[in-house]
Amino acid sequence: MDPSEVRDRAADLPREPGSYQFLDESGVVLYVGKAVDLRDRVRSYSDPRGERIRRMVERATDLDVAVTDTETQALLLEANLIKRHQPRYNVRLKDDKSYPLVQLTDHDVPRIEITRDPDDDATVYGPFTDKGRVETVVKALRETYGLRGCSDHKYANRDRPCLDYEVGLCTAPCTGEIGAEAYTEDVESVRRFFEGETGVLADPIRREMEQAAQAEAFERAANLRDRLDAVEAFHGEGGEAVSAGGRDGERAVDVLGATVEGDEATVARLHAADGQLVERERHTLAAPEGDDGETRIGAVFAAFVPQYYAERALPDAILLSERPDDPELDAWLAAEGVELRVPGAGREAKLVDLALKNARRGVGARDDGGAALAEALGLDAPVERIEGFDVSHAQGSAVVGSNVTFVDGSPEKSDYRRRKLDERNDDYANMRALVRWRAERAVEGRDDRPDPDLLLIDGGDGQLGAARDALAETGWSRPAVALAKEEELVVTPAGTYDWDDDAPHLHLCQRVRDEAHRFAVQYHQSLRDDVSTALDDVPGVGPETRRRLLRRFGSVENVRGADPDQLRQVDGVGEQTAETIASRL
Repeated sequence: MDPSEVRDRAADLPREPGSYQFLDESGVVLYVGKAVDLRDRVRSYSDPRGERIRRMVERATDLDVAVTDTETQALLLEANLIKRHQPRYNVRLKDDKSYPLVQLTDHDVPRIEITRDPDDDATVYGPFTDKGRVETVVKALRETYGLRGCSDHKYANRDRPCLDYEVGLCTAPCTGEIGAEAYTEDVESVRRFFEGETGVLADPIRREMEQAAQAEAFERAANLRDRLDAVEAFHGEGGEAVSAGGRDGERAVDVLGATVEGDEATVARLHAADGQLVERERHTLAAPEGDDGETRIGAVFAAFVPQYYAERALPDAILLSERPDDPELDAWLAAEGVELRVPGAGREAKLVDLALKNARRGVGARDDGGAALAEALGLDAPVERIEGFDVSHAQGSAVVGSNVTFVDGSPEKSDYRRRKLDERNDDYANMRALVRWRAERAVEGRDDRPDPDLLLIDGGDGQLGAARDALAETGWSRPAVALAKEEELVVTPAGTYDWDDDAPHLHLCQRVRDEAHRFAVQYHQSLRDDVSTALDDVPGVGPETRRRLLRRFGSVENVRGADPDQLRQVDGVGEQTAETIASRL
């Protein structure tokens, strides 16, 4: 729309509160807004002050409005429309995925796993700020108490234990290697650890460390010492202990802190219930521009609060560092009985400071790199939706393909897909078949996912060529690039890029590539008998010796790399068996 068309459209609008939507020629919603006076508000777009909104108006070809009875209704309608349509030019709330959780599932035989998307009925612990420490602790818990970590598909209908049992990570309740009562006791020990009883895990590790030191297995003792340090520090990692009680009668209080870095804002939310901090999370959103083109923290809060709370229970009070730049928002919260406070000193001020500290911790830690990636590749629009592809097989058998999706730099697991492929030992043909399958579904309208802005292929020039062949054969016009593992080079039809190791757009590509690889390998392994190993064919190595070797070295590859002296340190492996293992593997 040009300025005169915007003014003409505005002249026909009522002077009432409501919500408005700018749409492109295809009817896609580009922007949603609210207004106390629809005519005045829409007319202001004839001369937008911010460059982002200026581009939106130029692209828009239509306008749709909805009149409401009150300003509060307009505010809530705007929030719901933004959530429904996810307009490209709006300030859209994105959950920060940097805080992992640990869940114990609600199965008869609970599973333990690290997740950012817990099951509704699971027992969840966290969030935690140090993913590496969480992984160390969960692995230590599994080695000590043997809780399963496998999927329900892998767990069901087994006639012998999987590799996790062989390497000492699981006690194999699936095949009755441990009884239900004993397994339940182990689950309860894990629960006690997460509820604060550190010694449940620290004490066994300390005893094992001391035994390793006495046996002069110093490398093993050092590894156990590092693990013990992580375990003992685990319950202190959440940050400062701050009294989180609200005023009399306030059982639930939310504390918000916000910061702006470039064109992105980060909002940290702390939630206190009955005087205890029970939840911490961060969210990112595009930094909203004020009327003068500058971003104010009050404008960030004005964008965040209605979107976040439109579909959630409201607390009794919200504490923040600045009041939102929106009188209608104040009126809505007051009508709902929520008190907004900007504390100046005391206990509540300390809480706001803690929220600000959490917000600043997120700045720079998560740069989606979509805009930088588009610029580096010469694409017209930011790369918001990427689909990654990889193929996994074992010398042409159990061939599978993965198709993962990232939106705004975060995995969109509901849009993951996987597929069995024809068995052949040809990486290029397998990739062509995988991409052709996705492209045909898109062209024929059989895929319910939006088209991606970019396809990312795990591999090099050959895999990219195969993918582009599939795109050409089907007529699905999507840009595609590949990322080769060896030197982390990005391969495109126009040439090869060697981006800086710390470039955010390279990090984005790596995350997508790594997730596509993980998802493919996971599916491939689920189709194979993952207990059958090369050790089965070694004379003198029975099931118990194989189990001890795998527990000691972790994998067949590590057994293959061990020398006879190291092999003989495993119970049941004598000189002749060690020589046989070394020669056979």
